[in-house]
Amino acid sequence: MKRILLYLSLISPILSSHALETEGFQPDESFVYKTVGETKLKLHVFYPENHNPSGQRPAIVFFFGGGWVSGSPSQFYPHCEYLASRGMVAMSAEYRVRSRHQTTPQECVKDGKSAVRWIKQHADKLGVDPERVLAGGGSAGGHVAAATGTVEGFEEEGEELAVSSRPEALLLFNPVYDNGPNGCGHERVKDYWEAISPMHNISEGTPPTLVFFGTRDKLVPVATAKAYQERMEALGLRSDLHLYQDEPHGFFNHGRKYHDDTIQKMDQFLVSLDYLEPQPYAKSN
Repeated sequence: MKRILLYLSLISPILSSHALETEGFQPDESFVYKTVGETKLKLHVFYPENHNPSGQRPAIVFFFGGGWVSGSPSQFYPHCEYLASRGMVAMSAEYRVRSRHQTTPQECVKDGKSAVRWIKQHADKLGVDPERVLAGGGSAGGHVAAATGTVEGFEEEGEELAVSSRPEALLLFNPVYDNGPNGCGHERVKDYWEAISPMHNISEGTPPTLVFFGTRDKLVPVATAKAYQERMEALGLRSDLHLYQDEPHGFFNHGRKYHDDTIQKMDQFLVSLDYLEPQPYAKSN
């Protein structure tokens, strides 16, 4: 109860519609999940109230947006806080980006897969069920999350590949998932776009997916969301798409008009998959 009251108290104020406002949300613990050279990448973890490490909670890891160039894991701290209040172990991951590590989208995807795998390998430490690990993200972070659930390869050398890096469900917020010639970010991945584009790697093993998009998104074509849904449904896979009329890229972020609504629909999706217990959604003021 304390978790959800804290969450509601933090999202109640009217915040700027143009800035990410996540001050006040703090993880309970952080772990280094991967070391590359001198770079240490962390998972920032939010636990349910009175969490017991011997528990078998469902878990989720989020990946921030920023065009594979920049960004901060704090973007998804509000989502983590909320899901922890509902009983999940929720995490927001650091991953390598060009501005800080001179990397390409390949390394971003590798880090995403490493994060999912690390959570499964350390399920006992985290108190989670390794068979119920989910992934989510926004924009380029949505690409990272979607790639963990679709593309083959892009695994970090030396990791235990017998442990799957594929999550059980995906929560995607205006994601980049078409890297084809007419898609988003093609120039950065043009030499290997077919291998890294989630749109072009949907298979029968792709997990159930929830997607949010604004119809006035000028960075990621909304048509890709509809095409992705059609390809998923053609294989008999679940793909829930929610379109928000006249909303721009990033409309879902904390402090924006439809943040609460996307949180509610996220909750409903997770209830439908039995990752959360049903309960009336407590909307913020």
